[in-house]
Amino acid sequence: MKLSQLTDFLEAHSPLSYQEDYDNCGLLVGDPQQEITSVLVCLDVTEEVLQEAITTGANVVIAHHPLIFRGLKKLIGADYVERAIIRAIRHDIAIYAMHTNLDNTLIQGVNTRIAEQLSLEDIRPLRPSYDTGLSVPKGIGIIGRLSTPMAADYFLEYLKDKMNTRCIRYTAPIGSTIQIVAACGGSGSFLLADAMREGADVFVSGDFKYHEFFDGPGNIMIADIGHFESEQFTIDLIVNIISAEFSNFAVRMTKVMSNPIKYF
Repeated sequence: MKLSQLTDFLEAHSPLSYQEDYDNCGLLVGDPQQEITSVLVCLDVTEEVLQEAITTGANVVIAHHPLIFRGLKKLIGADYVERAIIRAIRHDIAIYAMHTNLDNTLIQGVNTRIAEQLSLEDIRPLRPSYDTGLSVPKGIGIIGRLSTPMAADYFLEYLKDKMNTRCIRYTAPIGSTIQIVAACGGSGSFLLADAMREGADVFVSGDFKYHEFFDGPGNIMIADIGHFESEQFTIDLIVNIISAEFSNFAVRMTKVMSNPIKYF
């Protein structure tokens, strides 16, 4: 099977037109006509992930975060990005990114995966929009409700367990219970006003800056669970999307922990 058959399928699921203007989704390294041996799925393409691909015989790496994000003027191995690209080319490994196009996908997207993890009901996009070329609804972020209201402290324990995080930075709850939950994988502070406008009790995301937390008290509870932690289930999401369609090659989740942040 050729790589182009896989990328065509992925782009039917999450069109490249869904990506944000600043992003760089799609095939970043590789020949669309190369034959697929097996696929390795990860959040971040690191040198360790590429070594894992070499060891396991995978010649396609599908990542959530694009390895090539800014312009490259040289490939001399000066940083991990350049070294990873050089290694991929040397070993004939293709690299493909599903980033904000997968974030903006409503069915089997990054944020619906979070909603599934938290067992949210009646979900809808937090900020809906439309693809002008296809007239297909899409949206960033998600909002839904818990089947039963939870005490704020209990919700934090629930969130910590379901999202597999060791640390939550949060602001004071606005009421005694939590039921309406908004969420966005990755850096979602730009959606805080949307979450407040939609009447969410809590907004779950990552990468909030200190001064951004001041917008929470009295309006909404902010629960920052970390960038990696909010997106970690994207790996099995992508694996499941591919495995449900193709059975003629192996699709594996990386065993490399790419989160650079440690907790003490």
